[in-house]
Amino acid sequence: MTADIQRLNQRLASAQPSATYRIIDRVAERRAHGAKIISLCAGEPDFDTPGHVREAAIEAIENGHTRYTQVAGVRSLREAVAAKFRRENGLDVTWQDTLVCNGGKQVIYNALAATLNEGDQVIIPAPYWVSYPEMVQLCGGEARIVTCEANTGFKLTAAALAEAITPRTRWLILNSPSNPTGAVYGREELQALAEVLLANPHVLILADDIYEHLIFDDQTFFTLAQVEPGLAARTLTMNGVSKAYAMTGWRIGFATGPRWLLEAMEKLQGQQTSGASSISQQAALAALEGPKDFIHESRAVFQSRRDLMVELLNSTPGLECVSPAGAFYAFASCSGLIGRTSPGGRVLHTDEDVAHALLDEADVAVVHGSAFGLDPYIRIAYALDDASLHKACDAIKTFCSHLR
Repeated sequence: MTADIQRLNQRLASAQPSATYRIIDRVAERRAHGAKIISLCAGEPDFDTPGHVREAAIEAIENGHTRYTQVAGVRSLREAVAAKFRRENGLDVTWQDTLVCNGGKQVIYNALAATLNEGDQVIIPAPYWVSYPEMVQLCGGEARIVTCEANTGFKLTAAALAEAITPRTRWLILNSPSNPTGAVYGREELQALAEVLLANPHVLILADDIYEHLIFDDQTFFTLAQVEPGLAARTLTMNGVSKAYAMTGWRIGFATGPRWLLEAMEKLQGQQTSGASSISQQAALAALEGPKDFIHESRAVFQSRRDLMVELLNSTPGLECVSPAGAFYAFASCSGLIGRTSPGGRVLHTDEDVAHALLDEADVAVVHGSAFGLDPYIRIAYALDDASLHKACDAIKTFCSHLR
């Protein structure tokens, strides 16, 4: 086979695979050889999908909801999505202002692919979800990374946003609660960002609210178009059922925003995947319209795990972790480990070295912070039972205590 035959699209050739999935692949490989790995790297709840949602899916199959749907989603689900945005986020929208996609990731990709041209810039606060910069690059744009250190709570400030905006800025992506830090933007912080955005009417905003219901300490969640309705005409507010209802594998994401944008995203989706799974849409409808006890119960469990993880990590030599306000991730500084040597003889030059050493020598899988745009940190997903979290943290502590 000639090299010419193997030529890839240039954007794809320069894109990086997901660091999270690279670690997950390593976990699978180690387990295939008999290792008992505790994985703290996957970003999904460990709970089962609620019973009434599973029953709705079975009923959908039995009732023949097994055929293609409209590209933008069945009307009943789109009505439920609009009702969710009105009820929970104060957004004045109808079902025609919504779009259902094959997961939240497709919402984001569709929006970028539909609007980015060569040279357009997308502001991405770091730490960021690993897929944001890669999707921007694949869609022909340029990621403009704005580093947000621990002294700002890992959050974008109005001053930093104003400095980052250029005439080429097309989008700002704002994720709250954040993956990987769990940072949550309050009303006043969002209002300060909104003032900058109001002064720059050429910038679109993508509000990634996928962790909306995983917010702790009795805080109130706010989204940008809710805080500043003047931005609603250029804000895409994205959400889904994956995190709130433990439905990661059902692949249902949804959004509301200006109709011109939704129509462009629908056109793209129509030539790409068409509509989401008919059965998954019926399950999502049951989730949005059904009881919400599961959300409250899982939130309480995750908050308890948050408290446990922060305590255990901060008692580990070389690690330091601020308490996250939401999601189910702890983003711990490992600067105290850099430059030291592991019990197995690995010199820890970077946080990626730390992550691989923990996997190889402590049988615990975490993701290095540099994959999310900020180092030296490790991201720990505490979506496991307490016994497993205790065991993992004990292994991490033993590893760190024996560094040279």
